[in-house]
Amino acid sequence: MFDEQLKYQIALGLIPGLGPVTAKNVISFTGSVEQVFKASERELKKIPGVGDYIASKIIENRNLIQRAEEEINFLEKHNITPYFFYDESYPFLLKQCYDAPIMLYAKGQIDFNKRKFISVVGTRNATAQGKENCNRIIKGLSETNQNPVIVSGLAYGIDICAHRAALKYGLDTIAVLAHGFERIYPSNHQKTANEIIQSGALITEFISQSKFDRQNFLKRNRIISGLSEATIVVESAKKGGALVTADISNSYDREVFAIPGRLDDVYSEGTNWLIKTHKAFLLQSAEDIKYILNWDNTENKSEQKKLFIEFTDEEKKIANILSKQKQLVIDEICRDSDFAMSKVSSLLLEMEFKGAVRSLPGKIYELSGEIHV
Repeated sequence: MFDEQLKYQIALGLIPGLGPVTAKNVISFTGSVEQVFKASERELKKIPGVGDYIASKIIENRNLIQRAEEEINFLEKHNITPYFFYDESYPFLLKQCYDAPIMLYAKGQIDFNKRKFISVVGTRNATAQGKENCNRIIKGLSETNQNPVIVSGLAYGIDICAHRAALKYGLDTIAVLAHGFERIYPSNHQKTANEIIQSGALITEFISQSKFDRQNFLKRNRIISGLSEATIVVESAKKGGALVTADISNSYDREVFAIPGRLDDVYSEGTNWLIKTHKAFLLQSAEDIKYILNWDNTENKSEQKKLFIEFTDEEKKIANILSKQKQLVIDEICRDSDFAMSKVSSLLLEMEFKGAVRSLPGKIYELSGEIHV
C-alpha cells in the first residue's frame, strides 16, 4: 500500500508547463507537495519563477489528483515502484542533476545508491565492429572488482547490444524507457526487457498511457546520463542522440569515454570528434575506465604517514567521512556530509592546500595519510 502523499507527487509531475526545476521550487516555497494543490493562485504567483501562466496551470489541473489515483492502481497491479525526488531511495547521482525528474518509476530490483553505474550509448545503426567493441568493453567491465550496472535505453543498435552483453557477462543492467510501462518499444525487445527485470530494472519518468512523443527520447537521455558516473559512446555519426547524451554528461560534470574509429567511417565521426575536442577520454579497453575512474588504487594504505593538521569543524566532518570510506566521489561526500556541492568543493580545495586530501582521476577524493582530528 502506497503512502497517501503519492497521489500528489504523481499529479505534480503531470501539470503542463511545470518542469522539474520549477516543481522543486514550488514544493520548497509551499512546504509540501500536497500544499501545492491547496495554495491559492495569488500565493502561487508570489513564488519566484512561477508567474501567471504556471500558477494558472496548477489551479486548472487540480483534477489530476484523480488521474494520479488511477496510476497508483496501475503501479500496484504491475508491481512498479515509484521514486519521489525527495525520497532517500531516489538515485543519489541523478538527484544531483538540476533537471532530474520529480518522479521515477521502476520495475525490477536494484539499489540505486550502493552500486557503480556506467552508461553505454551509440548509434541505432550499429556496425559489426561497433557491436564487437561494445561486447569487449562490457566483458572487460565484468572482470573488474566493481561489478558495475550497465545503463542504456533499450533502443536498436548499441543500446540493445549493451543490455545483452551485460546479461551475457553477468552484470546487472538498467533500461531507461521513453514511455510508460503499458508497452515496450521497440516491441521485439520485449524478451530482453523481461530478462533485464530479473537482474536489474526498467525505469521511466512517464506514467502509463503517456503520449508517445519523439521529445520523450531526448528527455530520456538526461536520465541515462544522470544515473551514471560515466558514459561510454561506442559509435555515433556526427549528429545523433548519443552525442546529445555525451553533451548532457559533460554538463553534469560526469566523465565521458569514446571509442575511436577510422577517419572514413561514418559512425566514428561522432566519437572521433568527442576525443578531438577533449569532450571524451579515448577508450580502448575497460582498463582505461578503471584508470580514469580510479577503480584500482593499489597504494598500501598502511604505510601512509600520520598527519596532524588543524581543521575547522566542517573540515573535520569531511575528514571523518573519508577516514571511514577511504575513497569517495564528490557526490558521495555531499550525501554523507549533507553539505551543498559548492561548499564541499571549497572545503576539499582548502584541505588539499593543507596537504590533507588529494584528488584522484574520476573526481574521487581520499585522505593523504592517517589523519588525527
